Amino acid sequence: MSLTPEAATNVARVLAEALPYIRRFRGKTIVIKYGGNAMVDEELKNSFARDVVLMKTVGINPVVVHGGGPQIGNLLERLGKESQFISGMRVTDSETMDVVEMVLGGLVNKDIVNLINRHGGAAVGLTGKDGDLIRARKLKVSATPQDGGAPDLDIGHVGEVESIDASVVDMLVQGNFIPVIAPIGVGEDGHSYNINADLVAGKVAEVLRAEKLILLTNTKGLLSKEGGLLTGLSPARVDELIADGTIHGGMLPKIRCALEAVRGGVTTSHIIDGRVKHAVMVELFTDEGIGTLIG
Repeated sequence: MSLTPEAATNVARVLAEALPYIRRFRGKTIVIKYGGNAMVDEELKNSFARDVVLMKTVGINPVVVHGGGPQIGNLLERLGKESQFISGMRVTDSETMDVVEMVLGGLVNKDIVNLINRHGGAAVGLTGKDGDLIRARKLKVSATPQDGGAPDLDIGHVGEVESIDASVVDMLVQGNFIPVIAPIGVGEDGHSYNINADLVAGKVAEVLRAEKLILLTNTKGLLSKEGGLLTGLSPARVDELIADGTIHGGMLPKIRCALEAVRGGVTTSHIIDGRVKHAVMVELFTDEGIGTLIG
């Protein structure tokens, strides 16, 4: 069936608008943190995979870092193990860490790899243990005033990034593969550590000197106090918005991650709405974009 003249004009307009961006980003690395609704809704999962494959096809180098908190929680519940959180982070004893590795490094990672490959890509799954990619250190959580002056809290195998050796990622990118990274690191003690996926994505983007860091979220992006979308923000403006309380709560760590990446050498960071089909492609290849840009 042929397109109507109006539909054909719209297709031509979209392609013409995308062309300068394809030229601009060809050969550049873009790190995408994949999570939220985009990981659980079937239609969104498929649109994300197509976006990633399209990027690689036109000469852009996507690197995917994924989360998996809800999937970990679901399996722990099925196993009869209750999840406990302190300061928004899952308390991770050795038994829970085994489940985290099984879910993130196995089930979720391989599901994403398979999804990308089914859409014509060539994805390879990694954890931070592969090629000594992510060196971790144990994360110390400071007690709050409500804890009555207690010492720093031990939440088990939860870590932060100590260093990134991206050699294995570089090798895969140069081999025309799409790396898919689970945020599990290894410490000097040889133990595995679960690390926040946003933080891993930001550090990987810094080390790779990525053109962009894209964080998929379940919100439209950063909103003003009046509810309008804020974008085109300089690091100085972000600091002002943190100081006046516009950026607060759950958005604060994402913004800080995006800001740190820019200060670490990433050209721009983007916080975009992963609930929108083809959100990555819209952000990359259109004039308007779809979320908050920091750079």
